[in-house]
Amino acid sequence: MTATVRFVGSGDSFGSGGRFQTCILADAAGTRFTMDFGTSSMIALRQQGIDPNSIDVILLTHLHGDHCGGVPFLLMDAMLGSKRDRPLTVAGPRDLRYRMFLIAEALFPGMHVMKPKFPLDWIELEPGEPTQVGDILVTARSVKHTWQTNPTALRAEIGGKVICYTGDGEFGEEMALAAKGADLLVSECYFYEKPVRWHLNYPDLVAHKADFGAKRIILTHMSREMLAHADEVPEECAYDGMVVRI
Repeated sequence: MTATVRFVGSGDSFGSGGRFQTCILADAAGTRFTMDFGTSSMIALRQQGIDPNSIDVILLTHLHGDHCGGVPFLLMDAMLGSKRDRPLTVAGPRDLRYRMFLIAEALFPGMHVMKPKFPLDWIELEPGEPTQVGDILVTARSVKHTWQTNPTALRAEIGGKVICYTGDGEFGEEMALAAKGADLLVSECYFYEKPVRWHLNYPDLVAHKADFGAKRIILTHMSREMLAHADEVPEECAYDGMVVRI
């Protein structure tokens, strides 16, 4: 069975290269889900002609705004704009529901009084424990990033396909476990030469490509410095609107 992956947003937190923040949209076995949903994701979806109400599941790697900040905007649209009536599940790291409540209240004070008229489920993923999220078997692995964000890499198994996204973080054994044997590894590749703590940079990726053991790797979340070299590296590099099939 074929799965389709679209890079709705492939950028970093600063809009390097004019790219939207992280939003990786996958269609597999009749389920549509995203891996992360950055603050600009609603704009990116609309620009690419994708109905946010068509998304069944949102999986979040960690709680930085460029990876999760679009969720309150989606919920506001679902309740007020597009009148969503189909279920939505949001799954992510520890303290997900409470932290997203705080983010939503900061962006839309008073939002807590609104009650969705569609089924809305929140699932907190315990690192190392496979969790069934609808039709997707999701395994989160703790990674080395800003600890306050409860950072993880995510492995999603559905329809006989395995998609992994590193999220943000330095290379480590847990990240490699998440990617082992994946049909597609979407890997952060922040800087080309400059070493940046708590991020996966190009030299680290090259050094540890065999440790990941993924069948296909696509680089994303690139800084301006990395984007300047994207056409020079042999690896596939994501861009907004890019669609691949696995």
